[in-house]
Amino acid sequence: MRNGKAFPIPVKVKYSCEKCPAYCCSYPDIEVTPRDIERLARHSGLAYEQAEERFTKYDPKEKVRLLRHQKDSVFDSVCVLLDQKTRRCGAYEARPAVCRDYPDSTRCGYYEFLKFERAHQDDPKFIALT
Repeated sequence: MRNGKAFPIPVKVKYSCEKCPAYCCSYPDIEVTPRDIERLARHSGLAYEQAEERFTKYDPKEKVRLLRHQKDSVFDSVCVLLDQKTRRCGAYEARPAVCRDYPDSTRCGYYEFLKFERAHQDDPKFIALT
């Protein structure tokens, strides 16, 4: 976006979330805003306080709310919203703003790393979606 307006020409991205095991969902600190919690509450049919308790935790050091994590078979832990079978966001329509904005360029660092590792290991299924 530029000056609050969408780019007139579609930007071609150079990554595919379909080929990624949800690296971005494994990031330990995914910050959420009150607006994000409201959106998750509506999506889940919960009161704000219930959504805040279920989906977030408070980080007293940074004084922010973060998405909770759950144990994962691919990474140590991932965002509580990740559907571990599909490796996609289970609340995609209500996902937090930081997730909506990521990545903020035509390239995704996680995807570039995964492509590199698959080529380097000569294993197209390195960290496969199984």
